Amino acid sequence: MKNTRKNFMKLAVKQAAKSIGLSEVPVGCVIVDGNGEIISSGYNASIEKNDPTLHAEIMAIRKACKKRKNTKLLDCSLYVTLQPCTMCEAAIFEAGIKKVYFGSYSDSFKNFSDLKNKYHKELNGYIYYGGIEEEKCTSMLKVFFKKLR
Repeated sequence: MKNTRKNFMKLAVKQAAKSIGLSEVPVGCVIVDGNGEIISSGYNASIEKNDPTLHAEIMAIRKACKKRKNTKLLDCSLYVTLQPCTMCEAAIFEAGIKKVYFGSYSDSFKNFSDLKNKYHKELNGYIYYGGIEEEKCTSMLKVFFKKLR
């Protein structure tokens, strides 16, 4: 598999599928280093682990930092199936991850509302790219929430 944005997002989608089996909101994440190698991955596990902070991004950041024995992931990019929440944005910032790629836009977090019709946005040196594999990521979320109702 070629190391492209779409392929990394497809791997994040596979991580999100793990959440479905746990009755968690299906969100998956992978972190890639500057060489294009995947160094960690994660999926939502808040309910399973009784930990409200255990979002896909947090799980992946924790694993990557542990693997690198460092709190900074300066050369890394993060791929996540859903636009990061405020908590995850803070963790991404603290870890120094400068490039964030996400699939589905979140209606819950309006801080990027002007992004909807744009592919990329820079905020304080951090670059966010939205809408990668958006249809697949959004579909997975819609199916999950439809089953809950």
